[in-house]
Amino acid sequence: MQLELLELENINKALSKGNTVLLPTDTIWGLSCDAHNKSAIERISEIKKRAPEKKYILLVSSIEMLKTYTKNIHPRVETLLSFHKKPTTCIYEASENVPKHLINTDGSIAIRLVTDSSLPILIEKFGRAIISTSANFNQQPFPTCFNDISQEFKETVDYIVSVSDAQKESKMTNPSVIIKYTNEGELVFLRT
Repeated sequence: MQLELLELENINKALSKGNTVLLPTDTIWGLSCDAHNKSAIERISEIKKRAPEKKYILLVSSIEMLKTYTKNIHPRVETLLSFHKKPTTCIYEASENVPKHLINTDGSIAIRLVTDSSLPILIEKFGRAIISTSANFNQQPFPTCFNDISQEFKETVDYIVSVSDAQKESKMTNPSVIIKYTNEGELVFLRT
Protein backbone atom coordinates (compact mmCIF):
# COMPACT_ATOMS: atom_id res chain seq x y z
CA MET A 1 0.00 0.00 0.00
CA GLN A 2 1.57 3.28 -1.11
CA LEU A 3 1.38 6.30 1.19
CA GLU A 4 1.51 9.97 0.24
CA LEU A 5 4.74 11.92 0.85
CA LEU A 6 3.05 14.19 3.41
CA GLU A 7 1.76 11.16 5.30
CA LEU A 8 5.28 9.67 5.36
CA GLU A 9 6.53 12.93 6.91
CA ASN A 10 3.75 12.80 9.54
CA ILE A 11 4.66 9.21 10.44
CA ASN A 12 8.33 10.16 10.70
CA LYS A 13 7.45 12.99 13.11
CA ALA A 14 5.28 10.68 15.21
CA LEU A 15 8.04 8.06 15.43
CA SER A 16 10.60 10.73 16.33
CA LYS A 17 8.39 11.86 19.23
CA GLY A 18 8.23 8.32 20.62
CA ASN A 19 4.64 7.79 19.52
CA THR A 20 2.99 4.51 18.56
CA VAL A 21 1.80 4.38 14.95
CA LEU A 22 -0.88 2.21 13.34
CA LEU A 23 0.15 1.65 9.71
CA PRO A 24 -0.03 -0.78 6.78
CA THR A 25 3.11 -2.87 6.45
CA ASP A 26 4.30 -5.17 3.67
CA THR A 27 2.17 -7.93 5.24
CA ILE A 28 -0.71 -6.81 7.50
CA TRP A 29 -1.73 -3.71 9.46
CA GLY A 30 0.81 -3.21 12.21
CA LEU A 31 1.55 -1.24 15.32
CA SER A 32 4.99 0.36 15.16
CA CYS A 33 7.39 2.63 17.00
CA ASP A 34 11.06 3.60 17.06
CA ALA A 35 12.99 0.39 17.83
CA HIS A 36 15.49 2.36 19.92
CA ASN A 37 12.83 3.95 22.15
CA LYS A 38 12.35 1.54 25.07
CA SER A 39 9.40 3.43 26.56
CA ALA A 40 7.57 3.42 23.20
CA ILE A 41 8.06 -0.36 22.98
CA GLU A 42 6.75 -0.74 26.53
CA ARG A 43 3.71 1.30 25.47
CA ILE A 44 3.11 -1.13 22.58
CA SER A 45 3.18 -4.04 25.05
CA GLU A 46 0.61 -2.21 27.20
CA ILE A 47 -1.63 -1.53 24.19
CA LYS A 48 -1.48 -5.14 23.03
CA LYS A 49 -1.85 -6.47 26.60
CA ARG A 50 1.24 -8.56 25.94
CA ALA A 51 4.02 -9.63 28.32
CA PRO A 52 6.73 -6.92 28.25
CA GLU A 53 9.56 -9.46 28.02
CA LYS A 54 8.24 -10.76 24.69
CA LYS A 55 10.25 -9.19 21.86
CA TYR A 56 9.07 -7.72 18.57
CA ILE A 57 10.14 -7.91 14.93
CA LEU A 58 12.33 -5.09 13.64
CA LEU A 59 11.72 -3.71 10.15
CA VAL A 60 14.70 -2.40 8.16
CA SER A 61 14.91 -0.79 4.73
CA SER A 62 18.11 -2.27 3.29
CA ILE A 63 20.75 -4.98 3.61
CA GLU A 64 23.13 -2.26 4.88
CA MET A 65 20.73 -1.33 7.71
CA LEU A 66 20.17 -5.02 8.45
CA LYS A 67 23.92 -5.51 8.90
CA THR A 68 24.04 -2.87 11.68
CA TYR A 69 21.72 -5.05 13.80
CA THR A 70 23.26 -8.48 13.14
CA LYS A 71 26.63 -10.13 13.81
CA ASN A 72 26.65 -11.78 10.41
CA ILE A 73 24.35 -12.67 7.57
CA HIS A 74 25.09 -15.98 5.94
CA PRO A 75 25.35 -15.59 2.12
CA ARG A 76 22.59 -18.18 1.74
CA VAL A 77 20.22 -15.98 3.80
CA GLU A 78 21.23 -12.83 1.91
CA THR A 79 20.49 -14.61 -1.38
CA LEU A 80 17.13 -15.81 -0.07
CA LEU A 81 16.20 -12.27 1.03
CA SER A 82 17.10 -10.95 -2.42
CA PHE A 83 14.97 -13.43 -4.34
CA HIS A 84 12.21 -14.68 -2.03
CA LYS A 85 8.85 -13.23 -3.09
CA LYS A 86 7.09 -13.45 0.30
CA PRO A 87 7.97 -11.01 3.10
CA THR A 88 10.49 -12.92 5.23
CA THR A 89 11.51 -12.37 8.84
CA CYS A 90 14.80 -13.96 9.81
CA ILE A 91 16.17 -14.77 13.26
CA TYR A 92 19.76 -13.51 13.57
CA GLU A 93 22.41 -13.25 16.24
CA ALA A 94 22.20 -9.63 17.44
CA SER A 95 25.26 -7.41 17.06
CA GLU A 96 26.86 -5.74 20.06
CA ASN A 97 25.46 -2.30 19.10
CA VAL A 98 21.82 -3.46 19.39
CA PRO A 99 20.01 -2.02 22.44
CA LYS A 100 19.53 -4.72 25.09
CA HIS A 101 15.74 -4.22 25.17
CA LEU A 102 15.52 -5.59 21.60
CA ILE A 103 17.48 -8.80 22.17
CA ASN A 104 15.95 -12.16 23.12
CA THR A 105 17.44 -14.07 26.06
CA ASP A 106 19.31 -16.34 23.63
CA GLY A 107 21.02 -13.33 21.99
CA SER A 108 18.84 -13.41 18.89
CA ILE A 109 16.80 -10.75 17.15
CA ALA A 110 14.02 -11.04 14.55
CA ILE A 111 14.35 -8.70 11.57
CA ARG A 112 12.43 -8.27 8.31
CA LEU A 113 13.87 -6.46 5.32
CA VAL A 114 10.84 -4.67 3.83
CA THR A 115 10.84 -4.30 0.07
CA ASP A 116 7.18 -3.62 -0.69
CA SER A 117 4.84 -0.73 0.21
CA SER A 118 6.07 2.68 1.32
CA LEU A 119 7.89 1.34 4.36
CA PRO A 120 11.41 1.21 2.86
CA ILE A 121 11.16 4.93 2.08
CA LEU A 122 9.81 5.70 5.56
CA ILE A 123 12.44 3.64 7.38
CA GLU A 124 15.28 5.01 5.24
CA LYS A 125 14.16 8.56 5.98
CA PHE A 126 13.73 7.75 9.70
CA GLY A 127 17.29 6.37 9.70
CA ARG A 128 16.88 3.31 11.89
CA ALA A 129 14.71 0.24 12.43
CA ILE A 130 11.14 0.37 13.63
CA ILE A 131 9.25 -2.23 15.65
CA SER A 132 6.32 -4.02 14.05
CA THR A 133 3.60 -6.18 15.55
CA SER A 134 0.10 -7.06 14.39
CA ALA A 135 -2.61 -4.46 15.10
CA ASN A 136 -4.60 -6.55 17.55
CA PHE A 137 -4.75 -7.40 21.23
CA ASN A 138 -2.64 -10.35 22.37
CA GLN A 139 -4.12 -13.75 21.46
CA GLN A 140 -6.71 -12.19 19.12
CA PRO A 141 -6.79 -12.88 15.33
CA PHE A 142 -4.75 -10.46 13.23
CA PRO A 143 -6.78 -8.02 11.11
CA THR A 144 -6.93 -8.65 7.36
CA CYS A 145 -7.87 -5.02 6.63
CA PHE A 146 -8.03 -1.70 8.47
CA ASN A 147 -11.76 -2.05 9.14
CA ASP A 148 -11.09 -5.34 11.00
CA ILE A 149 -9.04 -3.51 13.65
CA SER A 150 -11.19 -3.04 16.74
CA GLN A 151 -12.24 0.50 17.63
CA GLU A 152 -10.98 -0.11 21.18
CA PHE A 153 -7.53 -0.90 19.77
CA LYS A 154 -7.53 2.17 17.49
CA GLU A 155 -8.36 4.43 20.44
CA THR A 156 -5.20 3.37 22.30
CA VAL A 157 -2.77 4.30 19.50
CA ASP A 158 -1.04 7.71 19.27
CA TYR A 159 -1.15 8.09 15.48
CA ILE A 160 -3.18 6.32 12.77
CA VAL A 161 -2.03 6.54 9.17
CA SER A 162 -4.55 8.25 6.93
CA VAL A 163 -5.77 6.02 4.11
CA SER A 164 -8.68 6.14 1.69
CA ASP A 165 -11.94 4.29 2.26
CA ALA A 166 -10.95 1.84 -0.48
CA GLN A 167 -7.61 1.17 1.29
CA LYS A 168 -9.47 0.60 4.59
CA GLU A 169 -11.35 -2.26 2.91
CA SER A 170 -8.31 -3.60 1.06
CA LYS A 171 -7.38 -7.09 2.27
CA MET A 172 -3.74 -7.58 3.14
CA THR A 173 -1.60 -10.70 3.06
CA ASN A 174 -0.70 -13.04 5.88
CA PRO A 175 2.08 -12.37 8.40
CA SER A 176 5.62 -12.91 7.16
CA VAL A 177 7.47 -16.17 6.72
CA ILE A 178 9.91 -16.69 9.62
CA ILE A 179 13.24 -18.43 9.04
CA LYS A 180 16.41 -19.17 10.97
CA TYR A 181 19.83 -20.23 9.75
CA THR A 182 21.21 -22.70 12.30
CA ASN A 183 24.79 -23.21 13.47
CA GLU A 184 24.69 -26.52 11.58
CA GLY A 185 24.16 -24.69 8.28
CA GLU A 186 20.48 -25.55 7.94
CA LEU A 187 17.84 -23.07 6.82
CA VAL A 188 14.78 -23.75 9.01
CA PHE A 189 11.33 -22.34 8.24
CA LEU A 190 9.63 -21.55 11.57
CA ARG A 191 6.48 -20.10 9.98
CA THR A 192 5.45 -20.46 6.32
